[in-house]
Amino acid sequence: MEGKSKVAVLGASDKPERYSNMLIKRLRGKGHEVFPVNPALPVIDGLPVFRKVEDLPAGVDVLSVYMNAQRSDAIADAILASGIPRVIFNPGAENEALAKRLQAKGIQVEEACSLVLSSLDQL
Repeated sequence: MEGKSKVAVLGASDKPERYSNMLIKRLRGKGHEVFPVNPALPVIDGLPVFRKVEDLPAGVDVLSVYMNAQRSDAIADAILASGIPRVIFNPGAENEALAKRLQAKGIQVEEACSLVLSSLDQL
C-alpha cells in the first residue's frame, strides 16, 4: 500500500512479546498513524489507547484484529459500523462468520499476518 496508513490494532497489548505490540512499534517506525484498541489499557508505547472501536476517529484505513472469534463476535456490529474499509484477521483471530458479514458490506477482508504485511509495505 502506498503512502502512510492509519491503522487500528484491535486487541492491542502493552506486552513487548505480543505480536500486536510488535506491530504497533513497527508501524510507528515506518511513519504510519496507529490507534491501539483495548478497553483495559490507558497507554501503549506512548500512544493513547481507545477503549472500543466506536471511539476511533474517522478515516482509519485498516483494522488489524488480534482477538479470538468469540471476542470479535461480541463487538461485530461495532466493527461493521466503523466504516473501516479493510479488516485483517491475524493468525488465531480468524472469524469466518464476521468476515462474511464484512465482505457482504463491501469491506476488504484478509486472513494474514499484519507483521508480515507491514514488512512488505502492504499495510
